[in-house]
This record gives sequence, structure tokens and C-alpha cells, in this order.
Amino acid sequence: MSEADRVREYRVTELAERAGITVRTLRFYRERKLIPPPRREGRIAWYNDHHLARLRTITALLERGHTLGGIAELIAAFESGRDVGELLGLDGGLPSWSEETPIRLTPQALADYFDDEATAENLTVSLDIGYLAVDGDDIVHISQRLLDASRALVGQGIPLSAVLAAGREVREHVDAIAETFATLLINHVLADARKRGEEVGETVERLRPLAKSVVDAELSMAMDRRLRTGLEERTGGRTEDTGHPPPDQ
Repeated sequence: MSEADRVREYRVTELAERAGITVRTLRFYRERKLIPPPRREGRIAWYNDHHLARLRTITALLERGHTLGGIAELIAAFESGRDVGELLGLDGGLPSWSEETPIRLTPQALADYFDDEATAENLTVSLDIGYLAVDGDDIVHISQRLLDASRALVGQGIPLSAVLAAGREVREHVDAIAETFATLLINHVLADARKRGEEVGETVERLRPLAKSVVDAELSMAMDRRLRTGLEERTGGRTEDTGHPPPDQ
């Protein structure tokens, strides 16, 4: 095993010094199960770089105003997350349709994105939806664009829990749209392309902007209809589209 591959290990005093905390604090974190148990060799406890990363994460989250109880909940959600290989795994037989760029974050960097909205409950929902996965001591978000859009929506005053609930609902509707497009393309384009000896990747590149254009056009027109109707209902007006009377005053 090379030096680079060997896991670096520390005794408790060395680990505490590297993490910038006291040995007493380190032992307190261990008792609270904020860090995993060390490897024991007789009476000696050996810690490694994963413990060091966890301690630095705890310190960073404390500096951002999180409580130890809240950090414990975040860590529990973090440890129950799906592996990044499951999140990003693709069938090697087909090119990727998606153009999204995953982004790797430390837990404290993710907390910086959403401040006090970075709760264990929201983290658990994000993991469940498939926005996030765990890779060692880091978190991977499936899409830089989705992450930035989520932060922007939270910045507009929408709670992160509501953004995630909407994301879950959008995922269900988009899956249905994708099934429609996939069936259309497989039945009428991709199968024939293979017969002609055309590379599937080239066909995907040609079809991707067309599918995006259809979805974007339909979404923009649907948003016009929904926003107009919703605003008129909220302001007490009638709408020709729904025929609903104004709400009670």
C-alpha cells in the first residue's frame, strides 16, 4: 500500500489539536455520538481523517449558529443518505440526456447556502427526493442549477420546505412528461437511427433542444394561464377560464 493510500490515524490528543478543540470536548462529542467510534488497539483509541473532517464540520456548524442537538439531527440524516454512486449511476449503454452538473459540497458549505433553513428535516427530504447523496465526508447535489434555483427561491421568501415539496411534485409531473417523450423518440427516431447505423449520441444531441423547446413553450403558456387565474381569484375577481365566483369577503 502506498503512503497516499494509507489511512492517516491520530491519537486523541493529536486529533483534538488538529481539530482545534480540547480533548474534553472531543470526548463529549464522542459520548453524544456526533463522531463515530474510534478503532481500538488495546487501550489506545485511534482516529482518522474522517473523524477530523467530522469535527471540523461540527465546529463550522456551531460557528454558524447551529445547536449540538440540531447538528446531531443533521448528522443522522447525513449518515442515512444514499451513496453518490446510486444517485449518479448511469447505464453505460446509452449517452446521458441530462446536461446538469453535479456539485460537491461539505456539510457546512451546504448549510451556508440555506442558513437556518438547513434543518435535518429538509436534508432528509432532499436525500429522499434524490437531490442529494453522500460521498465520504462530502455531500453531492445532483444539479448546480437546481441548487442555485432553490437558494434563489428561498431568498425570495419561500421556505425551503415548500421549495422541496414543490420539487417533489414537479419531479412526478416531469417523469410523466419524460415518459411521453421517451416513448415518442424510441418508437419513431432512436430505433430507426440504430438501424441506419447512426450514433445514438448524435441523435440525442439533435433531439434534446427540440424537446426542451416544446416543454418550455408549454410551461410558459401554462404559467400565464395559472398566474392570471390565481391572481384574479386572490384579488376577488372572476375569471372566464374557471368561472369561479370571488372568495367570500
